[in-house]
Amino acid sequence: MLAEYLPVLLFLVVSTGLGIVLLVVGWLLGPRRPGSEKLSPYECGFEAFEDARMKFDVRYYLVAILFIIFDLEIAFLFPWAVVFRDIGAVAIWAMVIFLAILVVGFVYEWKKGALEWE
Repeated sequence: MLAEYLPVLLFLVVSTGLGIVLLVVGWLLGPRRPGSEKLSPYECGFEAFEDARMKFDVRYYLVAILFIIFDLEIAFLFPWAVVFRDIGAVAIWAMVIFLAILVVGFVYEWKKGALEWE
């Protein structure tokens, strides 16, 4: 039984060894000439004109939360859809309630104008 895992183990050993060898060769042979351009902060190709600690618009966070909500919804729907025929009516109604709660949250965000960009 363990002989079946030998190719996987061999692949892991070779790939790890190759990665380590390439990192060491790059570190040994790489140029070490830091200049003012290399040591300067790089942001989109030009010098920073404001403080990095500026305030973000709250809508950015609301859109991020919406993404997380719908990402979690998909993460819960896939396993549920796989066993859809075997779970019965109780699980179907539980998923309907789960989706209804998500829709209420989405409608709330929509009515608050969180999805409107200026």
